[in-house]
Amino acid sequence: MNFGNELIFFFSALGTFNAVILSIYFFLVAKKKYLTNYFLGSLIFAYSIRTGTMVFVYFDATIPRIYLQIGLSACLFIGPLLYFFLKAAILGTNSMKRSWKILLSAHLAFVVIVGLSFPYQQYEIFWNQYLVYIIYAQWLLFIMLSSHILWDKIAKLFNSKEKLSGQEGWLVMIYFANVLIFSFYLLSILRTPYTSCLNGSIVFSFMLYLIVSILLYRKKTDDLFNFIPEKVNTRIMEAALANELIQKLEQIMSQQKVFRNPDLKLGGLAKLLNVSSHQLSQLLNENLENNFTTYVNSYRIEEACSMLLTDNRLTLEAVGYEVGFNSKSTFFTAFKKHVGMTPLSYQQQAVRSLGSDL
Repeated sequence: MNFGNELIFFFSALGTFNAVILSIYFFLVAKKKYLTNYFLGSLIFAYSIRTGTMVFVYFDATIPRIYLQIGLSACLFIGPLLYFFLKAAILGTNSMKRSWKILLSAHLAFVVIVGLSFPYQQYEIFWNQYLVYIIYAQWLLFIMLSSHILWDKIAKLFNSKEKLSGQEGWLVMIYFANVLIFSFYLLSILRTPYTSCLNGSIVFSFMLYLIVSILLYRKKTDDLFNFIPEKVNTRIMEAALANELIQKLEQIMSQQKVFRNPDLKLGGLAKLLNVSSHQLSQLLNENLENNFTTYVNSYRIEEACSMLLTDNRLTLEAVGYEVGFNSKSTFFTAFKKHVGMTPLSYQQQAVRSLGSDL
């Protein structure tokens, strides 16, 4: 083995070793146990088996043929694992679907039955002339299925008006890395000029190092390894929107004076604000620390106080009706709760205060 071959062997073997370490990370070390982590770890592990066996068989022709059989069998799982990984990421699911379990179980049964019935050592021609093409055709099929579920995100690459999110970018990058690796492996089995079975292993190692380098450069893994969206914290959302919604709400109450409508309901006010009733209720409770009735009555009482000081033509009861209360008792109760005295006491106190100033 010359220096060039030694370098290629070292690069490929080290890539395989690092792939195993990375797959272990997804299986055991990652803090958040998401289904996508398990699928991605399994995908990388299947690649490490394929690349590892190819590297050692290429540089040691005397190695037992069982290693080639194991490597080709691992290829049978790469396509489905890629598809399930992307599907789980896009759907945001964290539970293994029954159909996925059945398909993976069927693949495993096929590998065991065919492997025991037709071992590579004794049926090398059968593997090289038939099974290998079946395996690669199945791999290609799942790559095509993966492109279908990822198509709207791939389309964003060619649309200047839309941009990929961070997670979408990583899904697309992982997909195209798989396409590239598959292409080099396919060229090798088709025996095209200037290609060998080692090319796929080299490309896999290169793509693995490229992705890891980007991760280390960014010094951030939460948004890259975790493809399942976190549940949105509604308090954080309300805090971000609170100022805008509160300003709009105050404008509606002050300028349109909708509180004067005695039939005003939570749903009607929410419609004017262009939010749901639940969102308005949450905004009032969490950001203004009021329920709907208390909030609306505060505007009614403020308006009533102004009218009691400036309009002597209306009776106290009429003022209550004018600002939106539908009964005298409700008006007097709400007024005393907010101001600390009855409307009459408030009016008399205001008159005395005005007289003393004069």
